[in-house]
Amino acid sequence: MDPIERFSLWFRAAVDQSPGSWFDPSAMTLATSGRNGDVTARMVVLKKFGPEGFVFYTNYSSHKGLQLSENPHAALVLHWPHLHRQVRIVGTVEMISREESETYFHSRPHAYQLAASVSKQSEVIPSRKALIEEYRRLDDLLHGQTVPLPTTWGGYRLMPGIVEFWRHRDNRLHDRLRYRKTEEGGWISEYLAP
Repeated sequence: MDPIERFSLWFRAAVDQSPGSWFDPSAMTLATSGRNGDVTARMVVLKKFGPEGFVFYTNYSSHKGLQLSENPHAALVLHWPHLHRQVRIVGTVEMISREESETYFHSRPHAYQLAASVSKQSEVIPSRKALIEEYRRLDDLLHGQTVPLPTTWGGYRLMPGIVEFWRHRDNRLHDRLRYRKTEEGGWISEYLAP
């Protein structure tokens, strides 16, 4: 079994056995680093995955977007505490096509499209009130119309080079199975000490 197949099984279990509506199994930590070596991490949402990689969406001008433009290497962690499992994925990130971003953008609720359009993510704003006023202004301006895809918003795909599956064991001898991508495009699997 390759790591994408294994991830699919684990992800399906995380969804099917979710502890409640408050828990989002697709929430994942994204760690990025800029040219100067500063490392930051934040939560994003996994929107799609498969042999081609793991897709998430954000503002290209955000802190993470700027770091990815300087250094396309990143890591993801998905943690499913109700299953005592986590998956760590390390790889290279690229922007997805504008067409794919546009398709996803317009599949989102209208309010989400407006929010993505008015948010200059990670920038200092005068106040929350000013942000809400800008949101309402754009909502009034575009009432009944399609919200244009912002030039600063779209998707990224992390193409994995390492995928590690971790499962808790009560005796602290946890299971760790790592897959490493070969130069030929295949995968090598190996067990790691906990």
